[in-house]
Amino acid sequence: MKENNSTKNTTKKDTPAITNTKLDYKKLGLKSGLEIHQQLEGKKLFCNCPTIITEDDDYSFEVTRKLRAVVGETGEIDNAAAHEMKKQKKYIYRANPNSCCLVELDEAPPKNINPEAVKTTLQIAKMFNSDVVDEVQIMRKIVINGSNTSGFQRTALVAEGGSFETSEGKIRISSVAVEEDSSKEIEKTSDHTIFNLSRLGIPLIEIATEPDIRSPQQCKEAAEKIGMFLRSTGRVKRGLGTIRQDVNVSIAEGERVEIKGAQDLNMIPTYVEYEVIRQISLLEIKKDLGNYTLDKNVYDITKLLEKSQSKIIVSTLKKKGVIKALRMPGFTGFLGRETQPGKRLGSELSDYGKVRAGVGGLFHSDELPKYGITQEEVDAIRKELKCKKSDGFILVADEENKVDNALDAVIYRAELIKNGVLQQVRKANVDGTTSYLRPMPGAARMYPETDTLPITTNLKNIELPELIDDKAIRFVKEYSLGKDLARDIAKSGDGEIFEEFFKKYSNIKPAFIAETTFSTPKVLRRKHNVDDSLLTYKDFENIFNKLNKNEITKDCVEEILIAICKKETIDYSKYSPLSNQELEKIIKQSLEENKNLPFNAVIGKIMGKLKGKAEGKIIMGLITKIHQ
Repeated sequence: MKENNSTKNTTKKDTPAITNTKLDYKKLGLKSGLEIHQQLEGKKLFCNCPTIITEDDDYSFEVTRKLRAVVGETGEIDNAAAHEMKKQKKYIYRANPNSCCLVELDEAPPKNINPEAVKTTLQIAKMFNSDVVDEVQIMRKIVINGSNTSGFQRTALVAEGGSFETSEGKIRISSVAVEEDSSKEIEKTSDHTIFNLSRLGIPLIEIATEPDIRSPQQCKEAAEKIGMFLRSTGRVKRGLGTIRQDVNVSIAEGERVEIKGAQDLNMIPTYVEYEVIRQISLLEIKKDLGNYTLDKNVYDITKLLEKSQSKIIVSTLKKKGVIKALRMPGFTGFLGRETQPGKRLGSELSDYGKVRAGVGGLFHSDELPKYGITQEEVDAIRKELKCKKSDGFILVADEENKVDNALDAVIYRAELIKNGVLQQVRKANVDGTTSYLRPMPGAARMYPETDTLPITTNLKNIELPELIDDKAIRFVKEYSLGKDLARDIAKSGDGEIFEEFFKKYSNIKPAFIAETTFSTPKVLRRKHNVDDSLLTYKDFENIFNKLNKNEITKDCVEEILIAICKKETIDYSKYSPLSNQELEKIIKQSLEENKNLPFNAVIGKIMGKLKGKAEGKIIMGLITKIHQ
């Protein structure tokens, strides 16, 4: 059951056409900031387990926990933690001893913090010219959504301040921290969540910026720049899910909203734009709706719909569930009003019911009749609830306790519409929209870690790596590589290997080495359907070594690579180049045998015959010389 994105009513209160209007971000007072979380290679942060994430079905045992919130450093319980505790869920952790130990299970105290992770974090801080703390003190951050077995995440501030440049101006750094990653969510229902424990404890560098970002494109550029700094260390994990971006967005009359889990860099501008649209919409709804008084009475309309043909209603009744409704005075035309492309005010209310009670969603009057609910049933509901023409209604169908909790959450959210935009954490959806997750956490969730010792910092031995951007520029200048290829190689993390090849095999042009190693395998996969993952740097080293000594020709390299991909035994002797004398003999013979053919046809025959026996330009040079 879900709130629909279409609306039946067509009043003047319907969706404003703001999605087609060019937004003036400066006039709107857009402020945006980033929180980047990057996994590191090596050992976990507080134990010696490797930083490998095992497959979800590869586990030896599982444990079940329930978590509760405790007071933080301020003596209060954090709002977000209290919100999670109300769900009363149980959490199941699946563990593999190859990737986790008693520390991850919270059955043993943590070891001292991983010094290599701290060193890499100090490198990053130094890149931004941040102010490093004298002593790294580990803190506990209360997190009881089940992602940590202990109910808290260990985190440590390493540096504050610093900055970096973008094409639209300077972005200041707020903080640089190192913390442990959470468990990986496998399955989520209304009463339990299952986690893969192997990810828990992997070191994360967290970089938070000040809200200096003033446009969606600048937000993307800033995220790319920070990612470039991180990859330049050579110590970060690569691949999907190893880096996560959270985006904070607000406008002048709105509030700060944190968008969690923006995985795709290309979608970041869309998330910022859509959040701006959402905040504008909520402010307009607040203004247009004016003063209102909610009817907090909950109406049981189960009997009224007992003959309904709606699949959702029928399914609920079969499971002995109930259908209950709220009258929404003055809300006709507003529940179907768009807040983001494809999402309505009804979605805002529905999200609260989903998160609080685990219901599938809700129906609202602006989208009915639909989903098997007829106009006659809508009229009957309006009559039962004593709705005026301007009144809307909301109904939820599910187990009775879920319905009651969901409608309680809907009432809570509906009361706050008069506040406009709320500070909250929202989930990034793949289409660029967002959904409500939880209230914004505060300082009340932090308190000191008592099981690990603080460590002093020292920047004397912290060397700065060459930035990927600088390396790409140098590759172009020193090795005459194309800009795109130079950047791809610099970003690959294997730039040192390429440079070693460039210097070691001086008889081969660096551009050929780069193309052969980086680009050719992709071409082979596409053209010949071979498994290019079988190619190793050792294979390339062997080929370049023979090529450098003129034991094979360039033209046969692709054929050798295909043979390696097919796991064939390679006889390198058959790729040995012919001497000029041998080439001249074969060319003269071919010219004589085919003297009645057009010259271009003869060239084709000769080139086919000598393929892989010499470079094409050498063969053509000899053909031209002999033919003259």
